[in-house]
Amino acid sequence: MLKSTLARRGMVVAPHSLAAQAGLAVLREGGNAIEAAVAMAAALAVVYPHMTGIGGDAFWLIKTPGSDPVSIDGSGRLAGDLTSCFYLEQEYDVIPTRGPLAANSVAGAVSAWDKALEYSKQTWQGCLPLSRILADAIDYAENGYPVTGSQARTTLERTAELSVLPGFAETFLNNGTARPVGSTERNPALASTLKHLAATSPDAFYRGEIGTAIADELLRLGSPVRQSDLQQHQADYVTPLTTTFAGGRLYNTAPPTQGLASLMILSLFERAGGLNTEPDSPEYIHLLVESTKLAFQVRDRYVRDPQDMTIAASAFLSDERLDALAAKISPDSVLPWRGPGDMGDTTWFGAIDSEGRAVSVIQSLYHEYGSGIVLQDTGIVWQNRGISFSLQPDTPRSIAPGRKPFHTLNPALAELNDGRVMVYGSMGGDGQPQTQSALLSRIAGYGIGLQDAITRPRWLLGRTWGNPSTSLKLESRFAPDVFETLRRYGHDVEIVSAFDEMMGHAGAISRDRSGLLEGGFDPRSDGCVAAY
Repeated sequence: MLKSTLARRGMVVAPHSLAAQAGLAVLREGGNAIEAAVAMAAALAVVYPHMTGIGGDAFWLIKTPGSDPVSIDGSGRLAGDLTSCFYLEQEYDVIPTRGPLAANSVAGAVSAWDKALEYSKQTWQGCLPLSRILADAIDYAENGYPVTGSQARTTLERTAELSVLPGFAETFLNNGTARPVGSTERNPALASTLKHLAATSPDAFYRGEIGTAIADELLRLGSPVRQSDLQQHQADYVTPLTTTFAGGRLYNTAPPTQGLASLMILSLFERAGGLNTEPDSPEYIHLLVESTKLAFQVRDRYVRDPQDMTIAASAFLSDERLDALAAKISPDSVLPWRGPGDMGDTTWFGAIDSEGRAVSVIQSLYHEYGSGIVLQDTGIVWQNRGISFSLQPDTPRSIAPGRKPFHTLNPALAELNDGRVMVYGSMGGDGQPQTQSALLSRIAGYGIGLQDAITRPRWLLGRTWGNPSTSLKLESRFAPDVFETLRRYGHDVEIVSAFDEMMGHAGAISRDRSGLLEGGFDPRSDGCVAAY
C-alpha cells in the first residue's frame, strides 16, 4: 500500500510527475509556494494538454500563516457582444461543444498567475524571475515531453471528433493518429508564447503582442471572442466561502464555482450523523451521497455569475438552512436524483513551502482539449467553458454578453482541528465535490492518513469526465456488502474498475504545528508528491 510522503522544508503535488518536479525545483531555488504553483500550472499546460492549458480558466486559494485565506477568481467572461441570437441565427438549439463557436469566453488562467505573483511580491516578498518560474514549461514545449497514458487514451478516444478542428491534428496527432504512450510531443509555438510572457509579463496575454495574435486568430477561425474582450479582462481577489467540519474550518471558492456545494456536502453529512458511521461503510457512503443530492439542488438552482445571484452564497451555509436540509436525509432510503450533471477535465495542484505558506489551485479547459481548436500562431488550446450557458431566455444560466460561466472548478483548503493546514482537491466535474468530501471526511473525521484517504476506493454520483451515465458508481474494491446495502437503500449502483480515472486525480498536502509536511497523490493519475 502506498504511504504518505513526509518532509519538512517544502512539498508540492500535481497530477503529472514532471509538473510536480517543476514546482519542487522552484522551491529548492528559494521560491515560495505561489511561485512553485505557477511553475506547475505552466508545466501542466504543456505536458497535460488534454486536461489544462493557458487557454483555460483557473481559481486559487492562498493562505499566509496567521491570516485568513485569499481567493483569486481567474475565470473569463463571455464575449462582450455575444447573445443567444448569435447561435439561433445559425440554427443552433444549443451551443456547440467543440470548434470556434464553443471558444466563446476569455481564458483567465494566465491572469490568475499574474494576480498570484502580485500577491507573492507584495505579501511574501517573492522575487524569483518569471523566466525561471516558466523555464521547465518552456523546455518541455520546445524540446518535448513523453506522452502519458492518460493523454494517449484521451487523444485516441477523441481523435475522430477533434481531428477535423483547426490546429488539433497538427499539434497532437502524428499522421492523423494519436501518439502512443512514451512518444515525444512538442509544441514550439506554445514555447514561444511562454518565452514572450517570461520576457514581458503575463499581462501580455491580454494587452500585448500575444493578446493581439490570439485575437487575430480567434477572429479568423470564427470565434466570437474579440481583442476588446481580452483587453478588458482581469483576475479578481474574492473572499472565500467557509464553514466548519469536525471541529475544523473549511474554505472553498465562491461563485461562479461550485465551492458552495463542496462545503455544503460536508456540513450536511455531519449534521445527518455521518461521523457516527464507520468510514467506507454503506451507511457512510449513503449519507455523503444524500448530502450531495441536496447540495447539488442548491448549486443548480442558485449558483451562477455572482453579479446575477439574488441570494448570497454564504447564506446557504447558515445553521438554519443547513439544519433544515439535513433533516430531509433518511439513514436508509434515498432522495430523488435529478440525473445528468457536469462533465469536464481539470487539474488540481497544491504547494506548501518552508514558511507554511499554502496554495491550492485548479486550472482547466473544461472538456478534454477544451473547444478542440489550437491557435497555430501561439500554440494555445482554447477552452469551451462557455458552453455551460443555455440559449433559452430567463433561465438561471442563460447566455448574456460578458457573463461569467458556471464553473465546476473549486480548490479547497482546511484548518483541521489538530492544527494542521491542508490543501486538497481533484479534477472531475460533478465528481470534484464528492472526491473532496471523501478525502476530508476520512482525514478530518476519522484520522486517516492523506495517502490512504486518496488511495482508498471512491464513488461518484452522476456523470463526469469519461462516463456519461448518471448512476452511483463505486470502485470494485469496496466490500461486497457495500454494494448490496446501497442497492437495498434504493441507489442505482454501478460497479466500475478498481482504480478508475473517472474518480478524479486527487491530491493533498498538510502541515502541522511543528512544520511536518504530509502529502498524498492519486494513483489514478500520472502524478506524484515531490518534497525536500
